[in-house]
Amino acid sequence: MFRRRTPRSWLSSARQMIYPDGGFRRATQYFIHRMRRLPDTPHKVARGVFAGTFINFPPLFGVQMIAAAMMAWVMRGNILAAVLCTFASNPLTTPFIAVGCLELGHLMLGIQIPLSPRMIADAFGRAGYELWQNFQAIFTDAPTHWGGLANFWHTIYFPYLVGSILPGLVFALASYYLTIPLVLAYQKLRANKLRDSLEKRRRLKAALFEARQRDEAARQAAATKTDDDDRLPNA
Repeated sequence: MFRRRTPRSWLSSARQMIYPDGGFRRATQYFIHRMRRLPDTPHKVARGVFAGTFINFPPLFGVQMIAAAMMAWVMRGNILAAVLCTFASNPLTTPFIAVGCLELGHLMLGIQIPLSPRMIADAFGRAGYELWQNFQAIFTDAPTHWGGLANFWHTIYFPYLVGSILPGLVFALASYYLTIPLVLAYQKLRANKLRDSLEKRRRLKAALFEARQRDEAARQAAATKTDDDDRLPNA
């Protein structure tokens, strides 16, 4: 029932993640619309937004939605709001977040290794290759290697994790305090529209009831007049 008539290919799905069909403006408007219509108190929605925004920064690739939902649950926030906010981290924004957090982490930890796209790519590639080799070593007699993974941990992952905490908290707190008045104003506006709609319905029902009462009174008056005319003696 809710499936697409023509299923998307994997290439189309990947392109959709980078650039939506309706553009970023439409995607942003839809995201804000969904956030405002969440059926919860403004503070709970804001706590969910805090959790989802913060989770966008640490290197939790592949488990961001689960981590955001768990954090929102611990904070007693809106879980759907947290999951929706994880979409702010996408293939277009993640590189900027990662490089900023990584540079901040190197600065905080005093690591003097210069960062470059080639250095980062080499660290990821070597770590991935060693992971695959070590996995194969479980079923063979081949030795395991940990040098690339240790280098990746010390130069990439751990600095990234440390450097993501501060900007994550800053953006999460800003999102929290911005969400409360926005959701509150929207809920008040929606409540006023609902109240006005109910008032219009009440007035319409009252007007229809009065019209029916007048019609009934007119029919009764006409029936009474007819009975009186029937009782008059013929000339």
